[in-house]
Amino acid sequence: MRSGTGVGLLTRMALCLALGSCVWACGWMCGCKKGSAALTLPASNEVAGWEKAGETRTYTAANLSDYIDGGAEQYLKAGFKSLSTADYKYQGKIDAVTDVYTMADENAARAIFEADPAGDAKIIALGSAARVFHQSVIFRHGPYLVRVVAYQDTAQTGAALTALAQGVEKRLTQ
Repeated sequence: MRSGTGVGLLTRMALCLALGSCVWACGWMCGCKKGSAALTLPASNEVAGWEKAGETRTYTAANLSDYIDGGAEQYLKAGFKSLSTADYKYQGKIDAVTDVYTMADENAARAIFEADPAGDAKIIALGSAARVFHQSVIFRHGPYLVRVVAYQDTAQTGAALTALAQGVEKRLTQ
């Protein structure tokens, strides 16, 4: 059959469609999408002293309230797309959780960032805007809002959290 005839063209189109569907399905099932917030979470020892404790968990609009009990609506109204979160441990002494919220755009990330009172936060150069508290760092970068929160308050907590947040920012800019 000559190339370009009706049946040959339909066969090639069907093969391309089938192949494209397989590639899409594999990427969707693996969660291996470029730009995925899950890819922005540092691996163990990627940031000095920090070990990733467990797997990355992801949330969508459908189940965000399972993670943020009572606060999900604010994120959904602002333009929430997804959340990737993971637990970390610093030198066996400080337990922390890192949340990377993917919002619809930079304005949505800014809205959530600015909705939280700055209180006694220290402003640092990280992302587009950042604040450091005694046991947390929050920053925004493009459509991402990042929170790094420690469960212990030690003399090392602020510096350790800032280093982990910088590791996330580095991944966001890659």
